[in-house]
Amino acid sequence: MSSAATRKESMAEQSKSDNVRLIKKYPNRRLYDTKTSSYITLADVKELVLKTEDFQVVDAKSGEDLTRSILLQIILDEETGGMPMFTSDLLSQMIRFYGNAMQGMMGKYLENNITAFTDMQSKLQDQVRNMYGDNNGMSKDLWTQFLNFQGPAMQSMMGAYMEQSKKMFMQMQDQIENQTRTLFSGFQFPNFPGQPVAKPDDKKVEQ
Repeated sequence: MSSAATRKESMAEQSKSDNVRLIKKYPNRRLYDTKTSSYITLADVKELVLKTEDFQVVDAKSGEDLTRSILLQIILDEETGGMPMFTSDLLSQMIRFYGNAMQGMMGKYLENNITAFTDMQSKLQDQVRNMYGDNNGMSKDLWTQFLNFQGPAMQSMMGAYMEQSKKMFMQMQDQIENQTRTLFSGFQFPNFPGQPVAKPDDKKVEQ
């Protein structure tokens, strides 16, 4: 890569990092927003997520990226209060995938499904805007009523969608295991699932 291309890529990365809102977490667990020069709460961070604003949470001392842990904490607060999105069965199944050979694939699978679901929700919102517009008071009232209905309805739909996705993934995993078992069933591997149990030699037993 040429020096000019390297500088261009470096400038692009710098520009991207400049647009990311930096939040520092101190040992006293307080969060400091460097953009507003003020301390904020998890509820404020949640608002940034809802506004789709890019931000990063780092440890004020070590610089370690804590964004994931903060987001997980927000999810935990949402799950323990109000109407939870994930059932105990779904959470148990997700835990079982940790350490599994398909852990990475499962994460990407769920991410792609959530992205597709979000795109569907966005298109639905655009259709309502096209039908009623955003200018007059009546259309705004209709839009507010629609969002009030959409919130719990979409959350319930999302839970059912995730449950169905989980079942499809489990079925796919079982199918792969069955195909693998069938493929290698003709080979004599010790303790391989599906292998016939070796019977003792009758002559040796008689002796």
